[in-house]
Amino acid sequence: MISSCSRFIVTRSFSSKMARSALDEMTESGAFNRTPSTFRNFISKDKTSQFPAESGRYHLYISYACPWASRCLSFVKLKGLDKAISYTAVKPIWERTKESDEHFGWVFPSSTEEPGAEPDPLNGAKSIRELYELASSNYMGKYTVPVLWDKKLKTIVSNESAEIIRMFNTEFNDIAENADLDLYPSHMQALIDEVNEWIYDTINNGVYKCGFAKKQGPYDEAVEKLFDALDKCEETLSKQRYICGNTLTEADVRLFVTLIRFDEVYTVHFKCNKKQLREYPNLFNYTKDIYQIPGMSSTVNMAHIKKHYYGSHPSINPFGIIPVGPGVDYSSPHDRERFGS
Repeated sequence: MISSCSRFIVTRSFSSKMARSALDEMTESGAFNRTPSTFRNFISKDKTSQFPAESGRYHLYISYACPWASRCLSFVKLKGLDKAISYTAVKPIWERTKESDEHFGWVFPSSTEEPGAEPDPLNGAKSIRELYELASSNYMGKYTVPVLWDKKLKTIVSNESAEIIRMFNTEFNDIAENADLDLYPSHMQALIDEVNEWIYDTINNGVYKCGFAKKQGPYDEAVEKLFDALDKCEETLSKQRYICGNTLTEADVRLFVTLIRFDEVYTVHFKCNKKQLREYPNLFNYTKDIYQIPGMSSTVNMAHIKKHYYGSHPSINPFGIIPVGPGVDYSSPHDRERFGS
């Protein structure tokens, strides 16, 4: 479907009530069902394309709390795109986005009141919602991060993290400081796609299926699949350094953003408490290994992560109390070097 604004392609998932945040995406059975992203344009190294890869043209809006946004920021760091692609982080706790309705979502601070978050430097927007409304006056979907913004055309290029990371991996190599790093190499793409698919369904999205379930049946099903998948990862990582072999790939980044949040948030807030990550020796050391890659630790703001989850879901945690622990040290030594790279 083409939006009334011809600058971008928009696909929408219609329902009687449009989901504006993840908390709205529930089926009648009480299960969580995430709807697709809507802005699906692609930046290209082709200089004649509608969205050509240019240094300084694009801006990434993120939340440090959001795993989908964090994997995009991870690619900025890993590929050495800090000087080419600017970024801004929102406040961690959802707030009202407009006085005229009840929507709560991502907002910008009015000053430097929240360490790690900044006012919108491009449009002076008060919320991520405003960016969507600037890009499309009749937008009806969720107001999510990440948002990849085109400063020149003043619109959203993409809000689909899986596609944004592919753009960052290949299309900016003429200006990337780490252009030789290929996190989606052609000879591994089939394997990476296969691994991504089951990790997304059972782990990345699986923790949300557990946490947002409103009936026992959907929760029981999701939590069983989640821990079966974690067991599978543990077994795989007992034989190789990374999830697709002994080479770092995008599948590792996609898995990492969930694992780094697991003990601090998901075991408690989302009831994923059958085992903690620290009880999986290979997975735990693997998470530390990824965290210690240069640049990756700067993408993890645990204060924002905990503030968001415990403070933005009153149906799960009505008093917004943030648990004090466990304060895991992911900078401590690991044993993953035994596999080489």
